[in-house]
Amino acid sequence: MSFIKLVLFLFFLNTGCEKSNNNIPEVEKKTIPSIGDRDFREDMRSFVIGLSAHAKAQNSDFSIIPQNGIELVTKSGSAEGSPSKKYLEAIDGNGQENLFYGYKRDNVATEKEVTDYNVGLLKVSQEYGNSIFVIDYCSSEDKIEDAYTQNYNLGFIPFVATERDLTLIPTVPTKLNKLTSRDVSSLDDAENFLFILNYEDYDTKNELLNEIGNSNYDVVFLDMFFNDGTPFSKLNIEKLKTKPDGGQRLVMCYMSIGEAEDYRYYWDSDWDKNEPVWLDKENKNWKGNFKVRYWEEEWQNIIYGNEDAYLDKILSTGFDGVYLDIIDAFEYFENYDE
Repeated sequence: MSFIKLVLFLFFLNTGCEKSNNNIPEVEKKTIPSIGDRDFREDMRSFVIGLSAHAKAQNSDFSIIPQNGIELVTKSGSAEGSPSKKYLEAIDGNGQENLFYGYKRDNVATEKEVTDYNVGLLKVSQEYGNSIFVIDYCSSEDKIEDAYTQNYNLGFIPFVATERDLTLIPTVPTKLNKLTSRDVSSLDDAENFLFILNYEDYDTKNELLNEIGNSNYDVVFLDMFFNDGTPFSKLNIEKLKTKPDGGQRLVMCYMSIGEAEDYRYYWDSDWDKNEPVWLDKENKNWKGNFKVRYWEEEWQNIIYGNEDAYLDKILSTGFDGVYLDIIDAFEYFENYDE
């Protein structure tokens, strides 16, 4: 194991987006059917390629953006490896957390070795024409400015969150503020984005939608469901696509494909007693999130390919793309001890 991979294994975050986790949690062992000798990385690539093909068959402009798990862009998982061409062609961007700040703790610089490792792989994706969206976690003014500056220097699109729960629409430093009323019709046009997943500070959908709508972000990433579990309507999403001064923007939807969430519409209460074979242990870091055997057909059918599937609901609601979380679930199974 290389030094950098050792660093990544030992120090993987114990934090992340509230609905995201790029950790490999310790889990209790459970008697389940053998997973056999699988290539878990290739399984995830195939999953993403399949859902991408399905989405783009309905809307050729629909964007697919995996978060973390950047090792999938090459066959070896290193920047020097051969590119995974089919995977790179199936996606339109990559999301990366904690590139410069927040890897071990918020408002603390990420170790240079980790940053360099991730930058190398992100550049592979970027060279294939994919947009790179980076979420850094810091709150000090000097560090916020540094995070924006370093990302812009690499041609990456930054969002600096001052709190880990992603409940706020933060203020961008004046001298680095690229928020304008210009039209954004594709990811190539974007220079900034808003990432807001938790709506606990908002009493109504209209309050949330009005605040987002009054901002000038080029791309908005949000969850499809409000606090009460009801989804946003197609009209809600269509209105968000227009900036205050009339410019157009893109609106993307968050969706986890590496874990099942017991607060989602698809959750069957019967699973508490009769677990499907694809359902694994609960993630101890995030209550209500369960690891899944994402290569299993039953789980993939929940995600895409039919009227009631998650991705298909996102498509029918009029989102411009999907932001895929827990792509790095392959690491959980690579370290799984049956």
